Amino acid sequence: MAKHSAVGSELRFRVCPKRSRIVELYTDPPPNSTVVCVDQLGPLTPRAFPPTPGWSPDGHRIKAPLEYNRGPDKVWVSGALRVEDGKSITFTSRSRNSKGYLKLLQKIERAIPVGLIYLIADNLKTHNSAMVREWLEEHPRIEHAFIPKGAAWLNLIEAWWGLFRRQALAGVDFADGYEIDPATRVATRQLNRKASPWVWGQKPKPSRYRRRTFVYRI
Repeated sequence: MAKHSAVGSELRFRVCPKRSRIVELYTDPPPNSTVVCVDQLGPLTPRAFPPTPGWSPDGHRIKAPLEYNRGPDKVWVSGALRVEDGKSITFTSRSRNSKGYLKLLQKIERAIPVGLIYLIADNLKTHNSAMVREWLEEHPRIEHAFIPKGAAWLNLIEAWWGLFRRQALAGVDFADGYEIDPATRVATRQLNRKASPWVWGQKPKPSRYRRRTFVYRI
């Protein structure tokens, strides 16, 4: 049985302790701490990305020609989402390795100079390599909270990537990987300008009792 249940105030059986801990960080983080969701998007290949789904003025579904061209150039976008205010940090790299992840950790530390930092991340080799562990030992303010396998939905940055894709990639034709760099920077600034806190869970739907009563009485 999990020590802290993620399904309400009472303890219940068959609740994953790892999931419960991450949900607790979202809903009730420790005092003077910051929760940050980290991930890497990619690989992205320079190509013509289709526009966001929508409808034309004449009522037809907007379609884009299929693009099968894929070059050898690949780009990864490293990102960090601060849950309390929705602000994000991104940068691009040509590979996904421990050096790139270490660069992301350094950027997070500079952006949050005070208090504990809890990182919600996938349990990948690049996130738990000897280089990263050695750096974390020298920076005890930062602590990982790895999500279990098959539970990517616990990482709120997965939903933020959808906003990023629409802002930076949708409807754009990139000639090479270097053109993705400025698109990433511009999209991140635009999203940070209108950022808002990310709240775990959804509000309960309003009761329809009055509506049912009105319909039945008629």
